Amino acid sequence: MKRLLVSIFALMAASVVIAQPVMSYEQAEVKANEILKSLTLEEKLMMTQGHNRFFFPGVPEKGLPYIYTTDASMGVKNKQRLHNDAEIKLAERTTQFPAFIMLAATFNPDLAYKYGHAVGEEARMAGAGVILGPGMNIYRNARCGRNFEYLGEDPHLAASIIYDYVTGMQSTGTLACAKHFLCNQTEFYRRRSNSIVDERAIMEIYTPAFKAAIDAGVATVMTAYNQLNGEWTGQSKYVITDLLRGTLGFKGMVMSDWNSIYDWKDVILSGQNLDMPGENAFYIKKKPADLVAEGVVTESDIDNMIRPTIATCIRWGLYDRYNSGNQYDYSLEAKLPAHLDVSYQTAAEGTVLLRNNGILPLATSQKILVVGKWLDKVPHGGGAARVTGYDHKTLKMVLSESFGANVTYAAKPTADMLKKADVVLCVTGTFDSESTERPFEMERKDEALVRLAVESNPNTIVLVHSGSAINMTAWADKCAALLYAWYPGQNGLQAVRDIIIGKVNPSGKLPMTIERDFADSPAVNSVPVGFDLNKAKGNPNEKAFHPWTYDVHYDESILVGYRWYEKKNIKTLFPFGYGLSYTTFALDKAKVLSKGKVKVLNDEKPLKVAIEVTNTGNMAGAEVVQLYVAEKKPTVLRPNKELKSIRKVVVEPGKKVVVTFEVDKNMCAFWCDKSHKWTTNAGEYEVLIGTSSADIAAVLPFVVE
Repeated sequence: MKRLLVSIFALMAASVVIAQPVMSYEQAEVKANEILKSLTLEEKLMMTQGHNRFFFPGVPEKGLPYIYTTDASMGVKNKQRLHNDAEIKLAERTTQFPAFIMLAATFNPDLAYKYGHAVGEEARMAGAGVILGPGMNIYRNARCGRNFEYLGEDPHLAASIIYDYVTGMQSTGTLACAKHFLCNQTEFYRRRSNSIVDERAIMEIYTPAFKAAIDAGVATVMTAYNQLNGEWTGQSKYVITDLLRGTLGFKGMVMSDWNSIYDWKDVILSGQNLDMPGENAFYIKKKPADLVAEGVVTESDIDNMIRPTIATCIRWGLYDRYNSGNQYDYSLEAKLPAHLDVSYQTAAEGTVLLRNNGILPLATSQKILVVGKWLDKVPHGGGAARVTGYDHKTLKMVLSESFGANVTYAAKPTADMLKKADVVLCVTGTFDSESTERPFEMERKDEALVRLAVESNPNTIVLVHSGSAINMTAWADKCAALLYAWYPGQNGLQAVRDIIIGKVNPSGKLPMTIERDFADSPAVNSVPVGFDLNKAKGNPNEKAFHPWTYDVHYDESILVGYRWYEKKNIKTLFPFGYGLSYTTFALDKAKVLSKGKVKVLNDEKPLKVAIEVTNTGNMAGAEVVQLYVAEKKPTVLRPNKELKSIRKVVVEPGKKVVVTFEVDKNMCAFWCDKSHKWTTNAGEYEVLIGTSSADIAAVLPFVVE
């Protein structure tokens, strides 16, 4: 049999870097069936659970090596803790990239490809076959501690970024893992939450990013901690077999999130392929071997469960790579400087200028007082997404390089110091992490410092580092400038500095809405009555499994983010898609490029739309042109408008470019929960083109036949 396995692997590509799958999934499945015939029942049962916390299971003596997986979306963890407190070190250096929400703020899918490709190369360098990301849960709740790992509130934006990220990563031979499936928008006692979500919201809001990953060929998917409509996602036949594999068409392997299953019978029959990390948790009484012995499940059921894991590893050449000792590609360490360029570019394009009264950019001859937090370290989020990085560029380092003796620092300044300063740069924000939710408000000391700064000195620039929205209503209109710089990665503060001094023109856009008050949010009641996040010191949900669940009602249905605020006529602090530049742009001469007075869209004839973008300022810059679609007389609840296309264009001062879009019938569709399919009504529609959800420059009517 060993000879048979060798002959199977010999048919695979033997090169170290595998740019594409070495065969179709169907071909790999045939070979997986041959391997299954060679395995004993005991070996098959071993293949249902992970090995040593971060490895896919294997049977090395049968040619199935253990495959290493590593966190996270924003780089490669070069250290992971294994069982018995052992530790594995993958590489001396891996890049700490900017947070995923910062990548989303670039509105640049081409950059997402470069980002994914760079992370994939570092995984190959470090010997990891699978990256446990990207995270793509939709931003619904500003307090969710994992928002910084995700791509904002809009499904089209998230899908656009994800498609290119997955394509870029897997072009290196590193497998991506789309997570967390599905409707995992809260971190408050996340193992106890039950997301109550209607079918339309599932299909229109929460699955498009996953569908984009599937269309890009993503190899693996991870289920979530939460229940969805009363079923644990990691053992739900509806979630895994019916929705993920059936409706969305996923072919590949599905793994659970760490310690997120409860009933092995349901797991085996749900379509789940692998329990991670496979520690046989005390709270699961019946194990797979017990269920087979009792006749509750059959050996054939076990075969069905583990086949996709084996087939996926065969398809992507992982077994061949590990068996030949080629899992480490040390030559890729030479790419680290290029990866730093990608990291810098992401921070440069993802930093969002929200307010500027003309104070920015600063001349390096100006004297500035820098106050607040993170002056001596790079801001970052916590949990699985935390990547250590190397050669960090702190704010003190990069500002001192440019301003020299003209910059001074004070973590806790007095009012008198603030008043006497020519310019104040106040650095603030939050530390966000998985398994916790934090208040919409910043910590009292941080809020107090910002208020003191803006009240003491009208030339105060506020620099915010956070993974999602914070309450800025009391002071956002009082500061001279406001920059949202997320968690910018190990060298991202160089890009932030370059924006401050005008070396880089900001072009980032908000991938989510910033509320004036969290009471305005549809997620305001997501935390159970009786819990106060303002008093909480974190959630102990990682330490024990509690014998209760609580419901999170997605009563807003499809009205997530700007859809909600527009439909409810709620004034926001900053709208989705918003971001300023050091130059100005004019959008005009919008038109539908088709003949006839009535612009008609049908199955055979999409609409071509064009608009001129003119740089009316004195500095070259990039603008994100956003196309939305609206149905005039809908027969069901629909948002006022929905983002359907984005274009990021660079325009020289005094020049103009023509931006074109193609609008097809799918952009007008909604999910019908009666027919359970996508439906497009005939009738009147509008194309709306602008630079944010609230800044629409042109409205073009058309008719769908």
